[in-house]
Amino acid sequence: MPSARSDVEPFRAMDVLARANELEAAGRSILHMEVGQPGAPVPREASEAAAAALATGRLGYTEARGLPVLRGAIRTHYRATYGVDVADARIVATTGSSAGFNLAFLAAFDPGDRVAIAAPGYPAYRNILRALGLVPVEIETGADTRYALTPELLEAAHREAPLKGVLVASPANPTGTMMTPEALKALVDACETMDIWFISDEIYHGLVFAGQQETALAFTEKAIIINSFSKYYCMTGWRIGWMILPEALVRPVERIAQSLYISPPELSQRAAAAVFGATQELERVKAGYARNRELLLQRMPALGFTEILPMDGAFYLYASVRPFSNDSAEFARRMLEEAGIAATPGADFDPVNGHAYMRFSFAGDASVIEAATERLADWLPRAG
Repeated sequence: MPSARSDVEPFRAMDVLARANELEAAGRSILHMEVGQPGAPVPREASEAAAAALATGRLGYTEARGLPVLRGAIRTHYRATYGVDVADARIVATTGSSAGFNLAFLAAFDPGDRVAIAAPGYPAYRNILRALGLVPVEIETGADTRYALTPELLEAAHREAPLKGVLVASPANPTGTMMTPEALKALVDACETMDIWFISDEIYHGLVFAGQQETALAFTEKAIIINSFSKYYCMTGWRIGWMILPEALVRPVERIAQSLYISPPELSQRAAAAVFGATQELERVKAGYARNRELLLQRMPALGFTEILPMDGAFYLYASVRPFSNDSAEFARRMLEEAGIAATPGADFDPVNGHAYMRFSFAGDASVIEAATERLADWLPRAG
């Protein structure tokens, strides 16, 4: 029999992707808006660094915390981007942000500990916490807080039963909400007052279209920072990310990483160290996302998607489908099968209200976004 801890919800975006791939293999034209994957290739600087590494004929284990050249590049990035100095010793390379979440949860929490997350929110938070024997405390957010956690919401959950931590993403998936630096600082301060861990998922930093991004490190050295090269840096398939840790967690994370992963792939680390030099290319990619975003903001309301959550950052449109359906999973299924548009039902992100919402990724080529709106315009009148 499978273990109880394996009984977690599926990651529906990946299920949609699998079905979309089946339809494509059968000859259907499918427009992919289901997964948060940049449509652009890896920047030239990264691919050239990888080619040079392959040419040496030897790739092996590295330190569990990652190559010094990569940790040094990350340190330089924080100084240049945020004006924050981070010691190399606090930087840990990871096998994508997913490994970062595993390591953070294992190092900071014990089985049964309660960890707060926002709803709507990234489903893997909830699923990883449960698989590790932790208790995700999903706090419903709304328009009154721009779908972000606040000190008041966190303190109320802490009064119900003590929390051991909170995980916050800004910009957030799927809502796109970007917390102001002041709001982020207030939440960090509240966690220090309550003596709970603050985990900051900063994977969508660099992809901000409205507002000002700030790292939680600007306000405290006690935060656990998780980031990745998958989104802004267009390196999803390379499975490489990083953490910045409080000193007290560096050695615990390193010990766990040695046993779980040995080390991140050396090839990916060398490519990632070089990708920081690709700013011009990456900003051109971002400009494409911005155009896609504007196109959706213009066309989707006219198609009937009148309730759209903030799109400050990341590359998602999270919208209500109530004008068409009260079952977003069925709506997503029909939209894929009948119109050839793959998008993710909201139940992935919010078990309570997700039945009324859909997430559309606009990280693909502009032609995909354009064609999707045209297909929707043709299909929606027939879908009812």
